[in-house]
Formats: sequence, C-alpha cells, structure tokens
Amino acid sequence: MGISIDRIGEKLVRRLAGHTSRRGLLSRVGLALAAAPVFPVLPVNRAHAQGKPDRGERARTHFTMNSQTKDDTKCDYWRYCGVDGNLCACCGGGPHTCPAGAVASTTSWVGTCVNPDDNKTYLIAYRDCCGKPACGQCHCDNEDRDTQLYVPQTNNDIIWCFGLDNMQYHCSTAALVGEVQ
Repeated sequence: MGISIDRIGEKLVRRLAGHTSRRGLLSRVGLALAAAPVFPVLPVNRAHAQGKPDRGERARTHFTMNSQTKDDTKCDYWRYCGVDGNLCACCGGGPHTCPAGAVASTTSWVGTCVNPDDNKTYLIAYRDCCGKPACGQCHCDNEDRDTQLYVPQTNNDIIWCFGLDNMQYHCSTAALVGEVQ
C-alpha cells in the first residue's frame, strides 16, 4: 500500500519534463549560475535579518556585562562602551564636558550603550575636545559595537577635530543623547 519515494520522484520529474522545454530549463540554470556570484555583494542589514532582540539580548556584550555607573573616570563606566581616547573626566572636564581651554569638535561619532542600572539602551554622542595637547590620562579603547572606517559615524578610530582652528586632540566626552526605543 505504501508509495515509495522513487515513484514520487519519478512523477515529479516526468511532470517537470512535460511542462518545461530543454532550452527554457538551460536558460534558467544559466541565469542562476550567472547571478549567484552577485548575491554576496548585495547590501544586507544583518541586524534586521536576525530579528529584533530584546533588551536583555542586546545587553550581552562583554563591556555591558562588566560596566558600572558610579565612577566616570574608569574605562568601564557604562557611557564609555564605544570611546577611544583619553577621558575628559580625568582631564579637568566631565563625562560630557570639555576641560577649560579645550573646544568641543563640531562632529561626533555615536554608539549605543546599555545602562546596567535600568537595563535600557541609550544613544551616546562621543565628541573629541580639541585645541590643547593630549591629556594622556585615563586612555580607554572600548570597541563595543564599533564599526569599520567606511562607516565613520560609528567608528571611534577617527580624530574628530576637523573643522576647528586647532585640530590638536586633547580628550573625549560621552554625552547622553536619549533612550533608544
């Protein structure tokens, strides 16, 4: 009584052969072979491809699991998840203010950091303070969610002092922009 896989396969192949010409089949196979190498080049938004993670899943980076909210002069302060440079909080300024004599850059790079106290994700604008020699204190190189140079708005390796009279780097700030929904 059982129908074998061979019989099902034979029926499908015969039906395909009865409704498709050889030239049509060869042209489709040729088109597929010609188009296949292009697919890896197409832009893909991998964040959306994985589905929207919940806040707990977003928080599971090495930096976020070890961050703190009390001491803004330490590299593990929660706002510094994407900072690369000397912390202005150690150089006479604050986590979001430049020290006296330094000028905030007109441009910034951004990152999203998770506050461990409320487990919410916030948008942080990192801005370099310029116009004075490098502070040299509290150097941090956190690369949580850092991107390649060809995506400059989220890359922390660029000195963002361009557009100012004195482009000399001094320190970096981390201003809270708002909560990410």
